[in-house]
Amino acid sequence: MARKILIIDDEDDIREVAALSLESVAGWDVVTASSGAQGLTKAAKEKPDAIVLDVMMPGMDGPTTFLELKKNPATAHIPVLLLTAKVHPTDQKRFADLGVKAVLFKPFDPMKLSEQISKVLGW
Repeated sequence: MARKILIIDDEDDIREVAALSLESVAGWDVVTASSGAQGLTKAAKEKPDAIVLDVMMPGMDGPTTFLELKKNPATAHIPVLLLTAKVHPTDQKRFADLGVKAVLFKPFDPMKLSEQISKVLGW
């Protein structure tokens, strides 16, 4: 059975590259959302196996979206991986302290993204 991944990112090109990568390299089903609010709705409806969530987004940012996902019993169990261009150690610690499964860095290697996700989640 193919894994289902939800990608929440406000940048069209990042969503498209990540989705194509996960679909073609890993054969996963990919659902996308362009905002935190849309991501919350899609996560509850689609029930993905994991969520790749951008940190910096207008409106509801990634950490806020993550906290909202954890409040909802329908989405609280879904593992979340943050995607960020911020590589400062204090930011990394703050993200890890939230309880996310991992922090992935932009720019990512499309050929290795599914491998990174699988390794973190033990798939």
